[in-house]
Amino acid sequence: MSYIYSRRRTETLDYLQAMLGQLRTMAEAERCDMLTYLIEMAYLEAGDIIRGERPINVDQTQRIDTA
Repeated sequence: MSYIYSRRRTETLDYLQAMLGQLRTMAEAERCDMLTYLIEMAYLEAGDIIRGERPINVDQTQRIDTA
């Protein structure tokens, strides 16, 4: 069961990252610098989560830091 959930989550994050890549390209073409930057940050964050370099929730990080 955990494997199925993990696989589905990875597929969802892959899809989100692909959509963010397309949105970034569109924002860049329209010369919306701040929007391009923010979308790029979301794109990178999705990649970090996929690779396991960041937790999915910010709340998880806060619990670790306060412990």
